[in-house]
Amino acid sequence: MSAQDTPDIRRHMERLAAEGIDVVRVIYPDLIGTDRARDVLLDHLPSACAHGLAFCKAVYHTSPQGDVVPVAGGLDAGLPDITVRPDLDTLVSLPWEPGVACCLGEVTDAATGKPAAESPRDLLRSVLARCAEQGLRPVVGPELEYFLLEPAPGTATGWRRAPEATGAVYTAGLRADPGNHLLRTLRHLRDLDLGVITGNHEFDGGQYEINLTHSDALDAADRAFRFKAAVKELARREGNLATFMAKPFGDAGGSGFHLHLSCETADAADSRNAFDDPAGAYGLSATARHAVAGILAHAPALAALANPTVNSYKRFGPDTLAPWLIDWGLDNRSAMVRIPPERGSGARIELRLGDAGANPYLLIAGTIAAALLGVQAGQEPPAPLEGYGYDTARASLLPMNLPAALDALEADTALTKVLGKDFTASFLTYKRDEVERFERHVTDWEFTEYAYHL
Repeated sequence: MSAQDTPDIRRHMERLAAEGIDVVRVIYPDLIGTDRARDVLLDHLPSACAHGLAFCKAVYHTSPQGDVVPVAGGLDAGLPDITVRPDLDTLVSLPWEPGVACCLGEVTDAATGKPAAESPRDLLRSVLARCAEQGLRPVVGPELEYFLLEPAPGTATGWRRAPEATGAVYTAGLRADPGNHLLRTLRHLRDLDLGVITGNHEFDGGQYEINLTHSDALDAADRAFRFKAAVKELARREGNLATFMAKPFGDAGGSGFHLHLSCETADAADSRNAFDDPAGAYGLSATARHAVAGILAHAPALAALANPTVNSYKRFGPDTLAPWLIDWGLDNRSAMVRIPPERGSGARIELRLGDAGANPYLLIAGTIAAALLGVQAGQEPPAPLEGYGYDTARASLLPMNLPAALDALEADTALTKVLGKDFTASFLTYKRDEVERFERHVTDWEFTEYAYHL
């Protein structure tokens, strides 16, 4: 909506006031997908819409520990502003916080009025615009896993899994979730209108999965972003910690962020699933097969967006069901790209590469960009994986650490051209700083391994 649409703003304000809401929380994603926000008193909402909320651009360049990374356009430019305006079309009341509604923020560069290069939401928009030129409208269904932790004073991290019991795989109820975390969370997320459909206790103790329905790619990214923020906030409200970290425990599996991707034809009068073709190989259209080939071709670079932390690569390894080889298969969960068995309107690709720590906008943008490049090139994928995977004789290896993935992203000029030069430069600088800080850090493992004997 237009920031100058005062009558519409007033209608929103009257509705919110009638619901007892006096604060609007405006949130937007930073470079790693964490929510940044400001609370706006309802009476000041017209000003926030007209003039925007000023944030330091370096919020995009700030590490999880609060260090400002020297990305071009931040520190070197004197820490200039970005402007964030409430998107009132995304307003929804927070079920767990009386008197507060929440909406997404639209980010622009304060000097130019154009989208900020680091804005994940605008990066996805730019990729989707390229798809529209190709006559395609991507549809995405996100699946996310996370661990719930409770305080454990005196332990190394201060947290333990809730519960720690193992063996309650793919189930629900008090046996797996004695604190009823999942039921409370599902109901709150339903009331937040995030398109949540199912949830269950996952493979490891304290691990949960909640699935979201499919929708247009930008809406799916918005919902996945808000979903992660809400789950973390609900856990904090109860004194716990929900983490989407890729692999928080050495003795447990990791948490994935799987994407189900299809494309509708952009013709509104005759829209159909562009991935379905009963007469095509495997029941897939040429568009679908080309998309698979594109994802495989650009997988090393895509890993930097799908597995964006130092910790991400500890999730990989034989028999983890986390893909570390570049392959695809028909209804095969040991492949990086799985084609679920549904056809017709349900024909789709499942990318299993991402971990839950990925920024939803960047993961979705990168996946769609890789698929689009495959469609434009008319590439065909190799034969699909047969049987159980994880055989290096049959498929190429993905990058096995973050530095290698960042190098692959920088080298993939076709993909970075779609993502944008300025975004890519900022992302690479930010993430290489993360690698450098980690390499200087002395870990507990090193002390245990060496201190007594050396």
